[in-house]
Amino acid sequence: MPLFNISDLRSRLRTGQRLLGLDPGRKTIGVALSDVGLMLASPHMALKRGKLSVVAAEISRIAHTQDVGGLVVGLPLSLDGSFGPAAQAARDWTLNLSDMTGLPAAMWDERLSSSAVNRFLIGEADMTRQRRGEVVDRMAAAYILQAALDASITPAAKE
Repeated sequence: MPLFNISDLRSRLRTGQRLLGLDPGRKTIGVALSDVGLMLASPHMALKRGKLSVVAAEISRIAHTQDVGGLVVGLPLSLDGSFGPAAQAARDWTLNLSDMTGLPAAMWDERLSSSAVNRFLIGEADMTRQRRGEVVDRMAAAYILQAALDASITPAAKE
């Protein structure tokens, strides 16, 4: 299945379907869900990163129970915005995941998402390092998904 831009992905959804946001890290994958109105992203859970078939099965299960119609996956561009080896690996992973789950996918620039979430958790939520480690992945997934949702709102919906 090809990758879509976020607006095209939204247009493919049935009314009431959600988007699933993913922040694939080295050890865990942060998971976030949109609301059915595609306005708000919320942290959902973190999955242990392992065999893609196992991850795909869990994402398929979530998609089925939450009526998810598509994926928004973090794209780790280089700080200068270039498409390096990490971005290529993430693109390949996303294409394979999309094929295995049958869910269309879009990728969204995730540069500095974990940094922004950590700054928030330290400054605003005053969380300990251990507690931050438990929530940063799923909050980063929500941060990525929220940015994609905000960028893809149609002009009529903004009024």
